[in-house]
Amino acid sequence: MDESEREQALLTVLTTEHYALQTSRAGTIAEATGRATIFLSVLSAALIGLGFVASNDKLVRPYLAAVLPTLVIIGVLTFLRLVETTVENSLDLRRIQRIRAYYQHQLAGEHDFFADAVVADDAMSTAWNLVGTRPGRWEFLLTTAALVGAVNAVLSGLGIALVAATVGAGGVVTVVVGVLVAVVAFAVQFVYIVRMSAGRRR
Repeated sequence: MDESEREQALLTVLTTEHYALQTSRAGTIAEATGRATIFLSVLSAALIGLGFVASNDKLVRPYLAAVLPTLVIIGVLTFLRLVETTVENSLDLRRIQRIRAYYQHQLAGEHDFFADAVVADDAMSTAWNLVGTRPGRWEFLLTTAALVGAVNAVLSGLGIALVAATVGAGGVVTVVVGVLVAVVAFAVQFVYIVRMSAGRRR
């Protein structure tokens, strides 16, 4: 195989890889949307069920005792997978940018079709700038994982508040404890998102 044939074969392989990576990105987005939708649907069904038992004091607490832990478990599992899909999406985007940079170097010549993909230092920042996102830890607040994490935090805070009320804590104490647990739970999940994303991007 001479140099020309080798470059043509490499171009074919890169084109196929580009398509595969784009398909993978679409798959992670679809999966994230589907998982978040399932979780929120289960949450909505639980709230509807709560509406049916709300008028019966004997049923409300057992219902919440059964439903809240279930929702938290489902939420945490959903959150963990959404973090993985966020990382996978980021890595796929970075690999696509590397292929586009090759297109620019080898094929574009004096044209600038893929010039935005050519990077010197931070390939990940360039990749995310291309899709209109400014890279940074606070950007993770806008992910689907952070959305589910926020719901998980509220559910956790509510569950602890109900436990505090059950053991006889005052109204103010119950509210404060519930809010603190919710804030801490969300902070822990947010830190997890940032660390997982930063670790996989290196």
